[in-house]
Amino acid sequence: MQKSVRLKSFELIAQDIDSVDVGLLHALSIGVGWPHRPKDWDFLRRAGRGIVAVDGIGRVFGSAMWFPHGDDFATIGLVITSPRTQAQGTGRWLMEQVFEKCGDRDLSLNSTHAAYRLYVSLGFTKEAIVYQYQGNVAPELPPLPELNGQLSALSRDKIAEINALDARAFGTDREKLVALLAEGASIYMLRRDGEIVGYSMCREFGRGRVVGPIVASNDQDAINLTAVHLKDLAGGFARVDTREKGLFAEFLQQNRLAVADTVTTMSRGRRFLNGKSGEPAVYGLAGHALS
Repeated sequence: MQKSVRLKSFELIAQDIDSVDVGLLHALSIGVGWPHRPKDWDFLRRAGRGIVAVDGIGRVFGSAMWFPHGDDFATIGLVITSPRTQAQGTGRWLMEQVFEKCGDRDLSLNSTHAAYRLYVSLGFTKEAIVYQYQGNVAPELPPLPELNGQLSALSRDKIAEINALDARAFGTDREKLVALLAEGASIYMLRRDGEIVGYSMCREFGRGRVVGPIVASNDQDAINLTAVHLKDLAGGFARVDTREKGLFAEFLQQNRLAVADTVTTMSRGRRFLNGKSGEPAVYGLAGHALS
């Protein structure tokens, strides 16, 4: 695999993402209008692996990360190219580096509008649309559906209790990621007849807080698992990324969260989304890169 790429006026070299200062990564994401703070980059580097495209004097012109879950699956994210190099093949070159690192793994990602054609040309298939709801939370929550079960806080030292449920919803085991997300999150779980049937997290990210992952088997459960966080965020900035269009989406809108953007969930290899009615599903994403 070619470890460097020649552009019009300079050469870029692939380098491990952990080898560069986080300030350079922050500047890269700011340059394309993404909200990631240095703390968010630090977290993502702990959660996954990545490469950056650097020139001869250490300037960062691109990034790409992958988040392995077991030996056969990974999500891809943080594929960024600086405006100066976007039309010069840097994105394709970065993805080729990722493919080499990921081997035979099945892959999934959430594509921006600008990158969609690139991913199609690389063999990715469209599966669903993710709606990025965000805004300042309403001062009072709308009426909630009746709570079916017991909703309670989950301490971080008991996070393993939700791993089996999360694996059913996500489609593969992501125990390491769930544990990392829990470090800085408030966590609630929903029990019904003694069984854990849903959970949700809320943590700092970007301009405020993101509620996700949210795992539930129906809209009513998902709404209650989201409301328990939003009630403490009145007037503050919050974000929820979801593929849902029904009652759950209406609830987010009633809380003054509006669709700010969309991305497209895509897969290469096995199909990523295989949800069934009544089964646990990911109602709120952990993040675009983490899915």
